[in-house]
Amino acid sequence: MPYCYELYHQMRLRWPEDCPFWLNGEVDKSGHATLARLGAAGLKPDLLVHQPGSMAGNYAVVEVKAAVALNGGVDKDIETLSLFRSDVGYLRAIYLIYGDISNSRINRLWRAAERTERLASIEVWIHAAPGEHASHEFTLGT
Repeated sequence: MPYCYELYHQMRLRWPEDCPFWLNGEVDKSGHATLARLGAAGLKPDLLVHQPGSMAGNYAVVEVKAAVALNGGVDKDIETLSLFRSDVGYLRAIYLIYGDISNSRINRLWRAAERTERLASIEVWIHAAPGEHASHEFTLGT
């Protein structure tokens, strides 16, 4: 996943030194007892913003997806984000989509959200083109 790796790398370079939170990419928590109890041990979100070693320091969980790839994996991404937001205790769940996104692809997100049994509040951010800022477009769930 080149975009996600590059995004992670660029964010780490700009991360404030005095920030109490860390940015981590695809952390393997398969052996984490608390996550196993919550049903999240086998899941690996693309990015985590948290305080390692403290479940109370879970700030944001992020899934990154190319707009052209919204055909597959959307249901799993939304379920993962919802689980980390509602059960694992992350304050924010962010679905970052990059590239030119059409209305039909946005409708796929809404349909996937409607199919999600325990939908949590998920912020959808769009990064339309290199050099532009990502922007919050809408929020799925409550």
